[in-house]
Amino acid sequence: MNEIINGFGNALLPINLLAALLSVATGIFIGSLPGLSAAMGVALLIPLTFGMGTSTGLIVLAGVYCGAVFGGSISAILIHTPGTSSAAATALDGYQLTLKGKAKKALNTAVISSFGGAMISAVALYLFAPPLAKLALKFGPAENFWLSIFGLTIIAGVSSKSVVKGLISGALGLALSTIGMDPMSGRGRFTGGSPYLLDGLPFTATLIGLFSMSQVFILAEKKLKKMAKSVIKEGDDEGLTIKEFKMILPTILRSGVIGSVVGILPGAGGTIAAFIGYDTAKKMSKNKSEFGKGSIEGIAGPEAANNAVTGGSLIPTLTLGIPGNSVTAVLMGGLIIKGLQPGPDLFTVHGTTTYTFFAGFIIVNIFMLILGLFGSRHFAKIAKVPNSILIPIIFALSVIGSYAIKNSLNDVFLMFAFGIVGYFIKKFGLNAAAIVLALIIGPIGEEGLRRIILMYPDDYMGQLVSSPISIVLISISALSLISPIVLNIIESRKEKR
Repeated sequence: MNEIINGFGNALLPINLLAALLSVATGIFIGSLPGLSAAMGVALLIPLTFGMGTSTGLIVLAGVYCGAVFGGSISAILIHTPGTSSAAATALDGYQLTLKGKAKKALNTAVISSFGGAMISAVALYLFAPPLAKLALKFGPAENFWLSIFGLTIIAGVSSKSVVKGLISGALGLALSTIGMDPMSGRGRFTGGSPYLLDGLPFTATLIGLFSMSQVFILAEKKLKKMAKSVIKEGDDEGLTIKEFKMILPTILRSGVIGSVVGILPGAGGTIAAFIGYDTAKKMSKNKSEFGKGSIEGIAGPEAANNAVTGGSLIPTLTLGIPGNSVTAVLMGGLIIKGLQPGPDLFTVHGTTTYTFFAGFIIVNIFMLILGLFGSRHFAKIAKVPNSILIPIIFALSVIGSYAIKNSLNDVFLMFAFGIVGYFIKKFGLNAAAIVLALIIGPIGEEGLRRIILMYPDDYMGQLVSSPISIVLISISALSLISPIVLNIIESRKEKR
């Protein structure tokens, strides 16, 4: 309890409050721009956190993450173009309200539901993260190996439309993770004789290339976006009433729980949670006929669910080192760069920092609520920014962010190289998040396997499956590979009907 109280005390320091406010505004800005993502925003801002304290830097990343998830709903509601994929379900009813001259009501519903879902996930974060971290203390080399396999199968199998493409992405990431110094012998591997690569691929430059510079190439090949017309009509001052809030409250609570659970399941993501939230809201509603025509419940369901994923996805990321989605995969890279290894140490050795981060998560969502209620009209103008302005801004920030890490042009060249790789990854439908995850947890799995082989050269296979935790991890890894195939078969049969 003392750590929780101290965490709030640290999070309420003026520097952390300012960082939370500015990062949320930045996140909303990024999320409002169609085509950009929360993962790209977090990757872009990691270099800016290097000069900050550890807690402040983590609060900044949480602010960008939460702000971007909500920001996606702004363009979804106003111009029927989801800023992020998780806001696709919000566009169904949100845009219909805009057409009726009730954009402010739709935006207010979105931000209040987003806040409610995030707060429910914050409760889950405090309740479930510490016990799960204690379980991680029982992990040895064998368990670490199977945990890395589980993480790869989850994010490769669930986050990709094709299991094969997901596994290819994971395999590519594993291959890249072997570049650098051998963890057991200390010899260089696949470095081409370059001392620059002895420490492996620089996380930040790699992340910026895969998520940010690749987006520059994607935007550049499209026709330059025309300025959108203003969609908030004069006289549209009708916000959400108390009666309407009471009506959507059960939907917010229900979708908040759904999003938290989905967030804890690595790889599921906000898009899945949003559509489950929307579908559940429709089934449980007394006004089913209004869905698709401008129902505020149709906004509350997906928005509460996809924002609840933010807190839920942090639970496996911080305790087991398995990112819940692509954003937390990038955020985990930021943790490691800061010298924080996900696992039990975050709640013991670095307990003060972790609980400050938890408190900061709540504070950034409070700022998101305030900015969303009073600034949505202004944030709506962001959706009108043309690609001709957007492209050079992202390009410049990517170059500056890569160079600022070590003041090295090598990092900039590497960032460009991974920008090209990221472009083709998106073109071929591969999974950038699986590659990042493999880069991070690949060495953990390799070290665990090789330690077991060194310790038990005559019985390493037996030792790999000797503990109950290993057997559980093997079982759920197999299940995570099979489940997407089963779901695809079920969906194809439904389509034939």
